[in-house]
Amino acid sequence: MATRTAGREPATRATPTRATPTPAAPADGAVSSSAARNGALAELHIRGLGAIDDVTLELGPGLTVVTGETGAGKTMVVTGLTLLFGGRADPGRVRAGGRASVEGRLVLPAESPVWARAADAGAEPDEDGTLILARTVSAEGRSRAHLGGRSVPVGVIAELAEDLLAVHGQTDQLRLTRPAEQRRALDRYAGPEHLALVEQHRAAFAGWRQLADDLDRRRGQARELAQTADVLRHGLEEIAAVAPEPGEDEALDTQAKRLGDADALRSVADEARLALVGDVTGDLGGGGDLPQDASSALATAERALAGSDDPTLVLLAQDLADAVAVVSDVAVQLAGYVADLDADPARLAEVLDRRAVITALVRKYADAGEGLAGVLAWAAGAADRLSQLDVSDEALEALTAARDAARGELAELSARVTAGRTAAADGFAAEVGAELAGLAMKNAQVSFRIDTDPEHPGPEGVDEVALLLSPHPGAPARPVHKGASGGELSRVMLAIEVVFAGADPVPVMVFDEVDAGVGGQAAGEIGRRLARLAGEHQVVVVTHLAQVAAFADNHLVVDKSPDTAHGVTATDIRAVAGEDRVRELARMLSGLVDSDTGQAHARELLAVAADGR
Repeated sequence: MATRTAGREPATRATPTRATPTPAAPADGAVSSSAARNGALAELHIRGLGAIDDVTLELGPGLTVVTGETGAGKTMVVTGLTLLFGGRADPGRVRAGGRASVEGRLVLPAESPVWARAADAGAEPDEDGTLILARTVSAEGRSRAHLGGRSVPVGVIAELAEDLLAVHGQTDQLRLTRPAEQRRALDRYAGPEHLALVEQHRAAFAGWRQLADDLDRRRGQARELAQTADVLRHGLEEIAAVAPEPGEDEALDTQAKRLGDADALRSVADEARLALVGDVTGDLGGGGDLPQDASSALATAERALAGSDDPTLVLLAQDLADAVAVVSDVAVQLAGYVADLDADPARLAEVLDRRAVITALVRKYADAGEGLAGVLAWAAGAADRLSQLDVSDEALEALTAARDAARGELAELSARVTAGRTAAADGFAAEVGAELAGLAMKNAQVSFRIDTDPEHPGPEGVDEVALLLSPHPGAPARPVHKGASGGELSRVMLAIEVVFAGADPVPVMVFDEVDAGVGGQAAGEIGRRLARLAGEHQVVVVTHLAQVAAFADNHLVVDKSPDTAHGVTATDIRAVAGEDRVRELARMLSGLVDSDTGQAHARELLAVAADGR
């Protein structure tokens, strides 16, 4: 129903035009405490966007209205907010060769979910504890977003906006005409328990669809799946017959090399042992012509040093004794190696045969370079896939039973969702109707039509929901977008927002000329209801109606003037209070700022608004 759109890039600030709102009608403190509880946008800085050159707006709590002549650039404030909070960047709003930037300062309570999401993005609070968002757009269309001093994707800001900002305009009213949006609005009104039930229904629907699709696939492709299963089964049987162990291919390679090179390896080991400890067994046949071995040489050197009384030489003698021990240990290991080394042709043949079998499996079931590990991975994947290709009667019966059980669970959830919507529909329609009565539509009746189709469930249930409007007695109830004029549709939209206000956690609401096509008593009632919304939210309204503007806590005026230095038209935004505000309301009423009649009417509007808040 509402477009939720939601950014710190260091901004080089020129001396901006600063509009500091002054409360137009002092509130009793509820507005300020509400803003502290829910959060608010404390400051908005816009540069180079449309006709706005450089403006900083300090936004107060409660209701802020933005007024000005047609074409002065009021909508640029909403455009800036939308851009800041993740909206689509339109390079057409940027001056040629320039860059537009929007920066906002958010005041948020410690428990706001925005802090956790911002921390996940690497953002940090500013020195004063606020959260800074920024967005820049170049004339070429390049866009960047910053959040808490960190550059972030625009999507992160847009996600945060779900908990920060709701923007309402003519486009949003068109969205409200869609049945799916009307169904979501009714679900939202029904409350958090009902929304949790709808989410449970979505999960159940996804599970049922997966089972049903799997069953249809197995039945429709039974022959192809059976052939594929046979191939997988044959491969698994072939691998199981060999029963390879992880790493066995490498172990066989090592064994084959050792068995094939047994004589050469024995010769190398014996030669090394002879050099280390000599022919201690006489097996090598060296006689007395062998050179002195390393062990004897080290022992001789150790004895020579050990007889000295010099501490340094004694320490070196100990090192030599350690070396003798190491050499002796290596010699023992070489002897054991030679003893275990057996040039066994029969064993070598067994190893080579086993390696050939495993190599055949690798060539058949593993990708290049994967080795036996690839074969074992294929087997694991094949076993899992085979379980999904089972088209036996038993498997199909089990899957059918699971699908039917899931469908039964889904039908039960669908009925509960329908009951929740039906129960909420009357209350929702009654509350919206009561609000419409105060908006000069006292004879209008709002209702919901809920059509169910249990045979064709969807993710959100079996209901088609339509919001109906009967604008006066005797008029048939028709879908709201067909039964309401433009002005009536605006009032229906506002009435719905007022009904939702207490349950909506979003702290900032923006209304862009939703009072279009409205006048007279209805205009005053729109202002009253916007003021009521501002008791729980920070509300920013772009309006052309003095009856609405009179209810504001803060009043900003957009002025357009030629910039002779740069040859362009520039927009300035200023806060008005006191007599300046009276003159602005007089302009809105009569088109004449200094009209005595217009000013008298303006003061009367302010008095009526103050009494009716």
